[in-house]
Amino acid sequence: MLTATSSPAGNIDAANPLAALNPLVALTERSVTDVERLHRLTPELAEAITDAGFARHFVPRRWGGTAGTFTAALWAVAAVGETCASTSWCAALYAAHGRLAAYLPEAAQYELWGDTPDVRIAAAVVPPAGEATATDGGWRLAGRWSYASGVDHAHWILLSSLTGTGAERVVRVFALPRAAVEVLDTWRNAGLKGTGSHVVVVDDAFVPGHRTFTLPDLARTDPGAARCHAIPYQLVAGLQFAAPVLGAAHAALRNWTAGVAARRGPDGSPASPTAGARRTLALASAEIHAAGLMLEAAAHRADAAEVTPVTVAENVRDASAAVHQCATAVGRLMKAAGARAQAEGDPLQRRWRDVTAAAAHGALGFEAAADHYAQAVLGAEGAR
Repeated sequence: MLTATSSPAGNIDAANPLAALNPLVALTERSVTDVERLHRLTPELAEAITDAGFARHFVPRRWGGTAGTFTAALWAVAAVGETCASTSWCAALYAAHGRLAAYLPEAAQYELWGDTPDVRIAAAVVPPAGEATATDGGWRLAGRWSYASGVDHAHWILLSSLTGTGAERVVRVFALPRAAVEVLDTWRNAGLKGTGSHVVVVDDAFVPGHRTFTLPDLARTDPGAARCHAIPYQLVAGLQFAAPVLGAAHAALRNWTAGVAARRGPDGSPASPTAGARRTLALASAEIHAAGLMLEAAAHRADAAEVTPVTVAENVRDASAAVHQCATAVGRLMKAAGARAQAEGDPLQRRWRDVTAAAAHGALGFEAAADHYAQAVLGAEGAR
């Protein structure tokens, strides 16, 4: 079980005591029903995520941020994910988007973090959408973007569009205040119900030139930059989506095990688990444990390993494989639980819905991960 107090890096901010995550976890537990009903976080949860240090975790230290590690983020996100995958998903993305925003020019960073590093940033950057037109002093931006998780409670949002033509065509990311976009209440998903991953619309907004960067900029490294700002985006892109899944899978295993332990025989005494139940327990627990080891290794590579095409491909592979291993394990548990787990409100079926939804995310597709890994290890021929 991953918890704020038992995980070796349970707090996202290593400078604070481990108990700093406990208020968020406790509030998350009390808010699960509301989050699913509202299809978004509550305002109190958004504030608790901020208080726990997620928004500032990858913000540069010169703005008061933590410039923290991916290992700490992994375990903190997973700990929250044991209670609510939707809350955990938003916490992970508020942290990850702070890292992306650190690639904005200095003037834009001052606009975001000049007063406080505790700024919640939503994003809809993959795939690019809308239209951006260069104009004096910046850009005119208009269009419609999907899946902006956590946008209801964000202060800023990052949106991407294709700009330029021919060899100059590039994906450009723009930073806008949350007030500059219209949020459409569109998120009605079977899993991850509470992420509020709504559609956002921009109607001809002006974005100053200093509030934008391009995707190739994510490959740049500045002398003296913290490790989290000096690594390629692909090395860590999958981790932000995998961590909530790991927490949800641990919770699903706990829910299933408690259900088996509660079974009674005809005389009311505890029923011995069947051979099938014992096999399910062993297989699912091993699969989830292995997924955790893969993600821990991936976080360590991001924090400390030499960055090579192979280490990047290993992280892409391991994030995808870990999530799909968790999905296999939770599916196994759901099937073995029978009709009991299919009841509305049963925690196991909620975890199954959340893990299944997350596993379908485009950033975690295993075919693409396999091609990436084969090309890194075997060369271009290996990816065919």
